[in-house]
Amino acid sequence: MNTKQELINDIEKLLNGYGGDTHINPNMLAFMDEQTLKSIIASLLDQKEKAVESNLEWLEQFKKY
Repeated sequence: MNTKQELINDIEKLLNGYGGDTHINPNMLAFMDEQTLKSIIASLLDQKEKAVESNLEWLEQFKKY
């Protein structure tokens, strides 16, 4: 498997980490270069981190009681 396909697979795995079954049409992402795909991955990881932080803040409010 080439690096570009591995990046596309990583994007798909990150999207599926939120629940659901996401399949990306490889033809849709085929025109993107590796740097763009890496940027998408970074953005998804950032969004995931912010969601976790937000959930932790929400959960912390219950510790007070």
